[in-house]
Order: sequence, then structure tokens, then C-alpha cells
Amino acid sequence: MTHPTRRDTLRQLGVLTLASLGAGGTAQAQSDRPIRIVLPVATASGVDTITRVAQGALSKALGHPIVVENQPGAGGILGTTTLVRSAPDGFTLSFVSNNHVIYPSVYKSLPFDPIADITPIAIVGSTPIVVVVHPKVPANNAKELVALLKAKPDELTYGSSGNGTILHLAAEMFVDQAGSSARHIPYKGVGPMVSDLIGGQVQMATAALPSVQQYIKSGALRAIGIGAAQRVAAAPEIPTMVEQGMPGYLVEGWFGFIGPKGLPAADVKRLHDAVSAAFAAPEVREAMARQGNTINVSTTEYAQQFFRSEMVKYAKLVKKAGIELQ
Repeated sequence: MTHPTRRDTLRQLGVLTLASLGAGGTAQAQSDRPIRIVLPVATASGVDTITRVAQGALSKALGHPIVVENQPGAGGILGTTTLVRSAPDGFTLSFVSNNHVIYPSVYKSLPFDPIADITPIAIVGSTPIVVVVHPKVPANNAKELVALLKAKPDELTYGSSGNGTILHLAAEMFVDQAGSSARHIPYKGVGPMVSDLIGGQVQMATAALPSVQQYIKSGALRAIGIGAAQRVAAAPEIPTMVEQGMPGYLVEGWFGFIGPKGLPAADVKRLHDAVSAAFAAPEVREAMARQGNTINVSTTEYAQQFFRSEMVKYAKLVKKAGIELQ
């Protein structure tokens, strides 16, 4: 029987030590690798605000740094294109809104399939949409704004975060239900739109409550009404459109996480668990409540069905609103 020499033993120990250092080094490198969250919206939008509030808790839950990248443009198509072209390795995600399923109804062609080219992870919650006007607009409520629109068809302008976005559709729905018309001014995101609305370059708009709440409170904008069935706790002073005689004006924003097509089931579960934990964190829940958001993290299975059913729903709404294909 051959016994190992001292040199053999040291060589084996050296190999084992190098192997363990290599494995540890790789693991460390992986834990240091940031996870990208590509936002197909500009800064200061509702989705952007929500993402940044949850960023720290999500980083903690995932055990990785989180890098948020805003890639607005073409109503959100540019940012989503980046997501669908990313490797399905769990290190690139996107946080999307209703816009994601409205695309097919307002664009003649898209560089991706909104359903087939993504992996739904979870629908996280919803946010109220509010109709707002510049303070100089002579309307304090829905009845007065409807009367103004009827008295001046095509004279008032309304801004949106881009052609075919939920904010475009929500504003068009209001004008349609008012039985009048107004001129649409599309912007490359919520931030620029809100800036021009405050400056008086456009006269009215619809927006997610979190993105305009501070301006309503300061008086820089005037809230006309919320498109919800009931008033929201974060802004109880703003009446709903329903109570102002517009029972058909029910519209809200929703938001959820997606990954590229082909994301492995293990990664989907890991990411879903982290999203659930992050949005259950007390500081995140409190911030969401202050903004008026409702958090209810769905299962992955529900998210898959939700994207499909919402795409059908918005196809009907876009057609009814008469929004032309881009």
C-alpha cells in the first residue's frame, strides 16, 4: 500500500484551498453583482416613485445592490425593448404599468410581443389616477370642467406621458365622457408633462396621484377628481368622479414586475419572494399608504392571467376612445 508523502498532502491541501477560494470568490462576485430594474418611464412618474421607495427593501431581500435605470421614450417601448433583449438570468427586471398591455392597441408594430417575450413575476398593486388642471383653468370640479370642455371644444389642451399610455387613455376617456374634445399634447414622460402643466403650457391632464400629490397640496395644481369607486385615504379631500355624476369614469394605474422571456422557475420564485418581502416591509407599506397606493402582491400565476385579460380590456377601451394607431 502506497502512503502519501508530505509533499503530496501539501499539494492536495493547496488544491483544495485554491478551489475553496475560487468558489468563495465567485460567490462573492455574484453577491456583489447589481440587479438592474429598467423603468420604461421618466423620473418623477408614479412607477418611478414607487420603485425608489422600495429599492432599499428589495435590495435587502435579494441580497444584491439594486440599480434603477430610467429609459423613457415611445410611450415606454424603448425601456421594455431593453428588458426583453436582456439575458434571462435574474439580473435584469422591469417594473411596468398598464402601458405594457396597451401597446398592441395603439401601435401598428412593436419590436416585441408584450406577452410572449416576458416572464411575469407579480402584480404588486394599484394607484389612483386623478384629473388635474392648471390653477388658472376656470373649473373647480368635474361639472365645471365638463361645461368648459363643451363650451370650448378643441380649445383646451391636455398633456400625457406619451401616445398610447394609460394617462393618454385616461384623459381621453374623461373628454369622451364629457361629450366634447380637446387637443392632446404627448410628452416623453410624466415629469416633463407635469412641469408644463404647472407652467401653464397645457391646461389639464390625468396623472397617478403620487406623481402630483405634492403639487396639489401646494396649490400648483388643482385636483378635479379621482377615477376610483371611493375616495382614497391619502387624499380624502379629493372627490371621486363617481360622486360628481360620472359613474363610468373608473380608471386606475397598476404596477408589476416582469423579467425577460425564459426566466428559470427558480429565479422567478426567488424574485417573487423578494418582492413580497420588500413590499411587506413596514417602511415601504407606510410610504405606499401615504401616496395612496394599494399594495396586494399577486401570485405569479395570477400575473400571467392578468396581463392577458388586461390586454383584451384595453383593446376595447382604446377602440371606444377612438385613439388612432401610431
